[in-house]
Amino acid sequence: MINSLDTVSKEQRQTFLDIATEAACAGGAILRSYWGNLKEIEEKRPGDLVTIADKESEAIVLSILQRHFPDHGILAEESGVLGNTESRYLWAIDPLDGTTNYAHQYPFSSVSIALLIDGIPSVGAIYDPFRDEIFRAATGLGATRNRLPIHVSKTTELSRSLLVTGFAYDRTLVEDNNYAEFCHFTHITQGVRRGGSAAMDLAYVACGRLDGYWERGLSLWDLAAGGVIVREAGGIVTAYDGSEHIPKSGRLLATNGHLHKQMVDELALIKPLPFKFPFGR
Repeated sequence: MINSLDTVSKEQRQTFLDIATEAACAGGAILRSYWGNLKEIEEKRPGDLVTIADKESEAIVLSILQRHFPDHGILAEESGVLGNTESRYLWAIDPLDGTTNYAHQYPFSSVSIALLIDGIPSVGAIYDPFRDEIFRAATGLGATRNRLPIHVSKTTELSRSLLVTGFAYDRTLVEDNNYAEFCHFTHITQGVRRGGSAAMDLAYVACGRLDGYWERGLSLWDLAAGGVIVREAGGIVTAYDGSEHIPKSGRLLATNGHLHKQMVDELALIKPLPFKFPFGR
């Protein structure tokens, strides 16, 4: 069976990566320009914010991608499905991953851009405009931070690990809300962080700042770019049960590889905390 990526040359993948990088950095410039200057913040649903920075970042990203690849499909967080829906190429865009952080002037947000080829995340660029860090990868080309190679950590024991996770917008309405998992891993590791930007969390696993990441309720634009970068940095990305990750599932486990089976086994043991739902609204 021929791998679909075999029909896309290394040079083509590099071109896709370079354009994704250009678009991510352009979006990041927009985020810097609005930092601390937001006049209005919308709430699409409880806890799900959108700002003019999201919208203008997405607009400039779309303009760059559509100029270079007018025949490609696009899935953007704010604009939805655009372009050629029959194309084998689909760009997944989050113009501001970590909007709540951004709205509160907590500097942990990013622009995340991925390219799926025949449904497989194959190119990823994540730009942190506050630290001026660009994390990049394409299948078979390795992963870098600011053009220098990166690799996942070498931590082999959960008891010595630092993990990261997040909580979906529906966390106050469902039992499957990640609270129990957070408590469980907090007790058996050196710590669990909640960054507030899935793309940045994945980038940090890829460069070894964190050892593992899990989260539910993710969208394709949240996880596709980071998943490519983690894999190219030597890590493993799957569903919670360790099976091959399907982006639509929204349940992601990404680790340095050494901890992967340990985290799969622990996740299988965890039961939801006995809260009454809904609450908090």
